[in-house]
Amino acid sequence: MALLRIIKPGLLTTIQDRGRFHYQKWGVPVAGAMDEYALRVGNILVGNHENEGALEITLFGPEIEFLAPGLVAITGADLGARLNDLDCALWRSFRVRKGDILQFTGLRSGCRAYLAVAGGFKIPEIMGSKSTYLRGSIGGMDGRALREGDELENEIQVNNINLTVREAPPAYRYKPANSQVVRVILGPQHDAFTQEGIMTFLDSEYKVAPESDRMGCRLDGPAIRHKNGADIISDGIAMGSIQVPGNGKPIIMLADRQTTGGYAKIATVITPDLWKIAQAKPGDSLRFTKVTLEQAHKIYRQYENNIRILAAKFNGANGTRPE
Repeated sequence: MALLRIIKPGLLTTIQDRGRFHYQKWGVPVAGAMDEYALRVGNILVGNHENEGALEITLFGPEIEFLAPGLVAITGADLGARLNDLDCALWRSFRVRKGDILQFTGLRSGCRAYLAVAGGFKIPEIMGSKSTYLRGSIGGMDGRALREGDELENEIQVNNINLTVREAPPAYRYKPANSQVVRVILGPQHDAFTQEGIMTFLDSEYKVAPESDRMGCRLDGPAIRHKNGADIISDGIAMGSIQVPGNGKPIIMLADRQTTGGYAKIATVITPDLWKIAQAKPGDSLRFTKVTLEQAHKIYRQYENNIRILAAKFNGANGTRPE
C-alpha cells in the first residue's frame, strides 16, 4: 500500500540518500543529498538508518497527501511546511494520518528541506543507492524528479502504534542565514594561484549565482588570479572542491559533480560546513576562512561523534529501523 501521493511536485523534489559510492572510477557521480547532515538527522528522528532515502525538496515544496498513517520528520530549510493548515515544527518527528495534506507555503530560510519517513521509501537501489542522478536518469523514481500523481510506498512496514515522536536538541539544529562564513582547507592546487589570488579568495565576499545547481555552486565576486592559467591535468573532484576556471570565478563542486575535472582547485570546503553551501540560494553571500588539516580533522571527528550520540540517544549505537 502506498504511503503518500504527490499532488503537486514543487520546484524540484527528488529521492536522495547519502550517495552512490565506489563507482567514480567508472565515471559515475556520487549524487546523494546536498545536505547530508539534514538527511542523517531526519532519518534518525524517524528511526531509520542514517543512509535511508528521503525527499530532497528545493526552494518551493510539493503538496503531498498521506495515504496511510506514519511518522515523518522535516529537517533543513524552512519552506513553510504545514500539515492540514497547521505549521509543522522542523527538526522534530510528527505523526501523520490517512488523508492528511502536507503543503509548503513558501521559502522562509535556506534552500533545501528533507522529508524522512519511518520505514523509508520502497525504491530500487541502483549501484547500491536510491539517490536520483538527474543528468544520467539514474536512481530514485525512474531517474527523474517527482511528478504529480507519483505514489511512494514504505520500504519496511512499521507498527505505527509504537512509533515515538522525537525532537533534535537545540544544539543539533542549524539556522540557515543569507550570509555564511565557510571553513576551507587550501588546496589541492593552491600553488597554481598567485598569493594575491589566494588573498582575494580569503578576503572577499562572494554571491551565489543564479546558475548554481546540484552539480556546482557558482559564485560571483572578485576574480581570483592564477599563476599560469586555470588548466591542469584532470584529477578527482571531492564534494566541496572549489574549482577556479579561466574567468577567475570560483565554483564549489557539489553532489552531482563530475568525477574528474581539469581546472585548478584553490580549496576544499570541510564536511561539517557543506550544509552552508547546500542551504545557500541565489543572492546569498559566502566568505571563506582557512583552517589547517589538523583543525579540520578535529572538527570532523566532533561532527561525526555528535551524530553518533544523537543516533544512540534514540535508536541504539548504529541507528536502527523501527520494528
